[in-house]
Amino acid sequence: MSELEIAMGMIIDVFARYAGTDGNAQSLSKGELKVLMEKELPGFLESGRDKETVDKLLKDLDANGDATVDFNEFIVFVAALTSACHKYFQQGGAK
Repeated sequence: MSELEIAMGMIIDVFARYAGTDGNAQSLSKGELKVLMEKELPGFLESGRDKETVDKLLKDLDANGDATVDFNEFIVFVAALTSACHKYFQQGGAK
């Protein structure tokens, strides 16, 4: 498999690992999203404001308004975050 195929598989695997622990394997609940972010993106949440951050993120990602994040909504998040990181590193990153 190519590096890109491996990366895509890893994204699918990460979503599947966290989705469904609260019941529905097709989407992330707010709690599942928080656990995913704590474990997979530990620098993203600010201590003391984690609940606010997760609430806002869930609201922003939840395009269909069902109070969960499905895989398509999750992919939009991963793509936006990846794009922001790419831009950051193109501009010289943290010096």
